Amino acid sequence: MNRFFTNQPLTQGATATLPASVQKHAIQVLRLQEGAQIEVVSVDHQAFVATIMSVAPLTVQVDQPITRRVELPVAVHLLCGVPKGDKAELIVQKATELGAMHISFFNSQWATAKWQAPRVSKKLARLAAIAQGAAEQSHRCFVPAVDVVTLNEITQLTADAELVAYEESGKAGEAAALVQALSTRPDTLLCVFGPEGGLSPAEIATLTASGFTTAGLGPRILRTETAPLYLLSAVSALTELQGESE
Repeated sequence: MNRFFTNQPLTQGATATLPASVQKHAIQVLRLQEGAQIEVVSVDHQAFVATIMSVAPLTVQVDQPITRRVELPVAVHLLCGVPKGDKAELIVQKATELGAMHISFFNSQWATAKWQAPRVSKKLARLAAIAQGAAEQSHRCFVPAVDVVTLNEITQLTADAELVAYEESGKAGEAAALVQALSTRPDTLLCVFGPEGGLSPAEIATLTASGFTTAGLGPRILRTETAPLYLLSAVSALTELQGESE
């Protein structure tokens, strides 16, 4: 069953006319017809099963709420050094599927790629569309926010757990920081990732001085686009999957 997002409130038993963008995708692309059932997520992140009553405009009857839990129990905010090429698109798509709540990019000292201000708004619009498509595909109730920040802004953020994925920690055999951070069952988690060139010692010093803890992500050296996905998978395994087995 296909899932769509709307910026309007929904209540069981009501009818609702969905936005033109949803109509185009559902009717013109997916060729859904009257009587078909879809899933619709309201502005307050509640998902419902709905039945298509008419296709132009796309009007649905809201049948019943969907109560299955799909979001990670930890609200994870990824902060990624700007990567080369189209890797940002891959990170946003896959991190959305894996449950990230917020994805930020920042120009870092050793990065080979930099995002210039005149092009940022276009990049963010593209990434926001990718995040929404991935959220629909993975049947989430939230579309992650995607934005650009500075290192100084990162140091002003707060969360229950604050980590920096640092390959030098992994090389040194550090393996406890991530597990320890998640063992406290945090509600929120920040994690910073370097670009292809890694984070500079000055950037690491700035982050640790503001309260971030360096963490290894296993003994292998991960690519900049792989590390955030590893982290989200670990969060799932150590929180929601482990919780279900207890």
